[in-house]
Amino acid sequence: MDSSLTRNFCIIAHVDHGKTTLSDRLLEYTNTVEQRVLTDQHLDAMDLEKERGITIKSHPVTMHYPAKDGHRYKINLMDTPGHVDFAYEVSRSLAACEGAVLLIDAAQGVEAQTVANAHLATAQGLKIIPVINKIDLPSANLELCMQQLEDVLMIPAEEAILASGKTGIGIQDILEAVIARVPPPRWTHYPATRALVFDSLYDSYRGVITYGRVFSGSVKAGDQMLLMSNGQKSEIKEVGVFTPKMTKTASLDAGDVGYIVSNIKDPSEIKIGDTLTLARQPAAEMLPGYKEVRPMVFCGLYPLESNDYEKLKAALGRLRLNDAAFLYSSESSVALGFGFRCGFLGLLHMEIIQERIRREHDVEIISTYPSVVYKVKAHGQDEIEVDNPINLPDPGTIDYIAEPTIKAAIHIPNENMGDILSLVMEKRGSCEHTDTLDATRVMLTCVLPLNEILVDFNDRLKSITHGYGSMDYELGEYRQSDLVKMDIMINGDPVDAFASIVHREKAEGKGRELCEKLAEIIPPQMFKVAIQAAIGGKIIARDNVREMRKDVTAKCYGGDISRKRKLLDKQKEGKKKMKMIGKVNIPPDAFIQVLKN
Repeated sequence: MDSSLTRNFCIIAHVDHGKTTLSDRLLEYTNTVEQRVLTDQHLDAMDLEKERGITIKSHPVTMHYPAKDGHRYKINLMDTPGHVDFAYEVSRSLAACEGAVLLIDAAQGVEAQTVANAHLATAQGLKIIPVINKIDLPSANLELCMQQLEDVLMIPAEEAILASGKTGIGIQDILEAVIARVPPPRWTHYPATRALVFDSLYDSYRGVITYGRVFSGSVKAGDQMLLMSNGQKSEIKEVGVFTPKMTKTASLDAGDVGYIVSNIKDPSEIKIGDTLTLARQPAAEMLPGYKEVRPMVFCGLYPLESNDYEKLKAALGRLRLNDAAFLYSSESSVALGFGFRCGFLGLLHMEIIQERIRREHDVEIISTYPSVVYKVKAHGQDEIEVDNPINLPDPGTIDYIAEPTIKAAIHIPNENMGDILSLVMEKRGSCEHTDTLDATRVMLTCVLPLNEILVDFNDRLKSITHGYGSMDYELGEYRQSDLVKMDIMINGDPVDAFASIVHREKAEGKGRELCEKLAEIIPPQMFKVAIQAAIGGKIIARDNVREMRKDVTAKCYGGDISRKRKLLDKQKEGKKKMKMIGKVNIPPDAFIQVLKN
C-alpha cells in the first residue's frame, strides 16, 4: 500500500477518560476484531490492567478503513496509559506517530495529565485532534469543556469532535478527522531503511520480539538487520502487524507499525528507542525525537526465600526488556540477604512491577522503604549521588545533602483549596501561583520535595478532594536541605533494611512511629529488647518488645519467702546473661508489615 494512504496516531488522555473504551469502538467500527471475540478493554492484555481499570502498556493495532473520499486507508493506532507514572510509555508512542487524539471527559473537563500529554504531543510536533468523550453522561458539561480547551490548551473549540466511546457516537467523525488532519508518514524519502524500536517482548520460544515503526525503506524475513546503538547484527526471521494479535506479513514498509522476530535471544541486547536499519545499506544517522529516562524512586527488592534469588534475577531481566524506564542492580543486606536495588518512575510504577513479579514470575518478594537520589558533598570530595541510605558518608564529614524537588500542577475544586495548601505545607512544599480554570476549579503550581510525595501524597489528595483532584509533575532542581540518616536499632544492632534519609524536623515523629510499629510486630522475647531510632549517636525514640515471663515460683509451695526470692534472683541473673549474648530474630513478615506502612 502507498505510504500516503497510511495514518499513524495515538490516543492520549488523563487516567480514566475513556481511551481504552474508545479504542474498543474503533476496533469494532473498522471490523478489525469480530464482534463475537471483542471483549471490554480489548487492548489491555494484562490481568492487572483489567482489574485496576488502567492501561499500563501501550498497545499498537493496525486497522483498515474505507474513507468517504473513496480510498481505503491503513490506520495504525496506539492506545497509551494515562497515569503520570507511565508518561514514558506515552512519549514512546508519540515518537512513532504523526498525530494524537486528545481525549477529554465531558463530565471532568481538562485535568492535570490532559495538559501534560498535550504539551508532550506539541513538543513532538504532532497534529492534535481534540475529542470530547462521554457526551452521553447526564453530568456532561460541553460548554465548560469547550471553554477550557481554548483557555487552558489554546486549541480552537471548533476543532473538537463530540463522541461517546460507550455508545459509539462520533466514531466515524474521529476516523475521518484522523485521515483529513493527521499528515501521512514523515521521512519516507530517506535513502536507507530506518525503523524506531518503541517496545519489545520476550518469548520463550522465539526469543526477543521487537516492536518497531518503519520510517523509510522496508524490512522483510531474510534481511540482515543492524541495531545502530550497539552495532548488533541479526537475521530477521519473521515480520508482521498487530490486528491486535500478531499477524505475519511479507514485509513492513515505510509508515508501517509492526513486530520483528530475529535471532536475538538475550533481552539486554535490545535498547528501547534504538534505530534499526539494514546491515547491507546502513543508515548514516539515527532517528531523532527520543529521550532517555531517569528513574525517580528507588527501593530494594529481595526474595522471601533466599534460593529464589536467580528466579528473581531472571524476572527482573524480562521486565526490563519491555519497560525501559525500569532499572536494577545487585545489592546485599545484612537483614535480608542478596537482592536488587531497583529504580522506578513513581510509586504506582513500583507497585505494578512488584505485582507483576509475584504474578507473572511466581516469586514472593520483600521491598525496602522507597527513597530518591540525593546529591551529597563530603569534605574535600566531589559531589556523589546516593540512592541508598546505607551508602551515605559519615555524618561528621558531610558538607551538605541536596534533595530533588518536583514542580507539580494540582487541579482541585475551589472549596478544597485551604486543605490542599495545608497538605502542601505539611510536606515541606510551597505554592508558587494559582490559576482559575473556571467557576469551580483551580490549578495550583507547587514545588515539593520528591521524597515527601512518595508514599501517601496522592492518596491524601484524592481523599481531601473526594476523588476530584488530580496531579501531574515534572522533576525540578536539587535543593540543599537539613537531611539526616535515621537508623533503627534492635537490641543495639542497626537494621539496614529500616534505614532512611529524613528531614531533621520530621525524624523524631517518624522514628517514634516506626519503633511503636516494630514493638507490636516483633514476637515477645525471653528478655527485654529495646527498639531505638537514632541519628548518628543520638537516640531520638525508643520502645520495648514485649517480654515473656516464665513463672518460676509456680511449683514453690509453702516455706519461707526467701525460697521464692532466691528463684526470682536466679531468673533475673539468667535474663541479664541472655540479654548480653542473645540474638533477636526478626520474622520476615515484620519487614513486610513495617515496609507496607
